Amino acid sequence: MKKNIFYSIVLFLLSFSAINAQEIINLYSSEIPNSKPSEIKESGEGMYRDVTNPTLEYFKPNPEKANGTAIILVPGGGYSVVVYQGEGVGNAKSLAEQGIATFVLKYRLPNDDIMEDRKIGPLQDAQQAIKLVRENAEKWGINDSKIGVMGFSAGGHLASSAATHFETSYIDNPNNTSLRPDFQILVYPVISMTSDLTHGGSRDALIGNTPSEEDIKLFSNEQQVKKNTPPAYLTHTADDITVDVDNSISYFESLRHHKVDAEMHIYPKGGHGFIFRHQDWMDPLFAWLKRNDWMN
Repeated sequence: MKKNIFYSIVLFLLSFSAINAQEIINLYSSEIPNSKPSEIKESGEGMYRDVTNPTLEYFKPNPEKANGTAIILVPGGGYSVVVYQGEGVGNAKSLAEQGIATFVLKYRLPNDDIMEDRKIGPLQDAQQAIKLVRENAEKWGINDSKIGVMGFSAGGHLASSAATHFETSYIDNPNNTSLRPDFQILVYPVISMTSDLTHGGSRDALIGNTPSEEDIKLFSNEQQVKKNTPPAYLTHTADDITVDVDNSISYFESLRHHKVDAEMHIYPKGGHGFIFRHQDWMDPLFAWLKRNDWMN
């Protein structure tokens, strides 16, 4: 009896260790594109500023539930910081527990001091992350047609950018690896750069205080949806005064009119960052993933 209890404890600890096993992967094996020499140094712990070396942190899926699906998780922070621990690591562990291989993206933030073109820096890192995971799918036991992106707030803008701009490669891609995510999950996302919808801080950081009409349209992702845009799951709160829920609604409407499968959950209350107050917010997300065979 005691021996059985001992083995049960060992198995539990091994399972817990496997779920939370981590590996830090440099996004680029050589020169980082669109970068220029700078004295700026990355800072922060749990929340990062001035990211100069973008990485992925790999959270291995629960081996008893592993389903071949991978999610590249993009924390928010208004394109000024990366809320790495709160929106990244915590959610990655929940996804990994459900058998999803999860990669938390620490991406470069728009900055003229470290980039030749700050507008495309974050998108380059998101595309490189998709490329890296897809090209290494076999090594990580991933189905290369079940790779999605998940973004929060400004990270939702970056994730939706990856989902709508994949036909233009902003990175070196000699093998023509598909940069299209197979699905997108957007949580209280910034979607638009138009003055009536956008989050001002995110817009100013990405495209500047006086952006051109061309840049406004290019990075307003509700205007970039096409019929081949990947299926989407959106969730938001009606009382979000930081990023207006109309961002999600306008994106949903654009997806719907282009006949792209989309599901949206709007909670009446909770404000921005509602995931820290609604502990069961992932339940309908998991149901959506299961219905679409991404958790089976």
